Amino acid sequence: MWSTGEGSEERPVLVIGAAGLDLKGYAAGALRLGATNPGQVRRSVGGVARNIAENLARLGHPVFLISAVADDETGRWVLERTRSAGVNVEHVAVIPQGRTGTYLAVLDEQGNLVVAVDDMSILEAITPRYLQTRRALFEQAAMVVLDANLSPAALRMAVRLARRFGIPVAADPTSPTLAMRLRSILPELHLVTPNTAEAEALTGLPVSNVDEALFAARYLTALGVRVAIITMAELGLVYAAGDLSGHIPAIRTEIVDFTGAGDALTAAVIFALLHGIPIEEAVRLGVAAAALTLRSRETVSPELSLERLYEQLVI
Repeated sequence: MWSTGEGSEERPVLVIGAAGLDLKGYAAGALRLGATNPGQVRRSVGGVARNIAENLARLGHPVFLISAVADDETGRWVLERTRSAGVNVEHVAVIPQGRTGTYLAVLDEQGNLVVAVDDMSILEAITPRYLQTRRALFEQAAMVVLDANLSPAALRMAVRLARRFGIPVAADPTSPTLAMRLRSILPELHLVTPNTAEAEALTGLPVSNVDEALFAARYLTALGVRVAIITMAELGLVYAAGDLSGHIPAIRTEIVDFTGAGDALTAAVIFALLHGIPIEEAVRLGVAAAALTLRSRETVSPELSLERLYEQLVI
């Protein structure tokens, strides 16, 4: 599936984008807008790119992370937690006068996201010049993975460096607003993994049911994307890759928190494809990773492993 040459199983994945703190408030009952609601507030490490990197590391693939954190207690905590999960964080910029990225989310009693505020302005430190100084990481990578928190200029530079060394690029649109940053680089992408709202932003097409999602996924491949996966929450996902396309239902599971499920899915699909697993099985492993993450209050499930994913498929 990927043109990465021999040894892609051992070559590291280079993940570039957000790393930070997730603050999540879980309502104890029905939410009342404009009022204080009882519940629990928890913190975990987060950031789309960082989450993908940790999931890949937990699956056993070497991974380098390029991101930015502040030189403060939160930044040091994020780095230590990420490093201890097996991710190489040597190339994460530590900004003396910065503010570590923070994702603030409110979830209802079913674990559904109601509203969130994302402060990732520190990623302005990841400039095209910063990426150019890390060009050796691109040269040795099996794949480059981007999240759309990066500036448009940084996204373009990352794609240019990957193209220079013949390295495939995957991208997570991150949000409907940020997804627009990917539109100009879609023909360069080997993999893109939007949810329905992000797919609508990328394609300009309605994506409200499985048939519409399949059409949108095929449209993305017509634009040049090698593999397009559209996640559909309780409906599972659809995928398109060349002449192949299909719908994979979600795995029934207890839902504690939706946060991070899409990042786990993206990481599992990348891992599977880099290890020569066919696309149909790769997307099933992605669905299994999402289901495992839905049961965890952590943004990345500490239970994640390849063995656990295959167990999910036979339950």
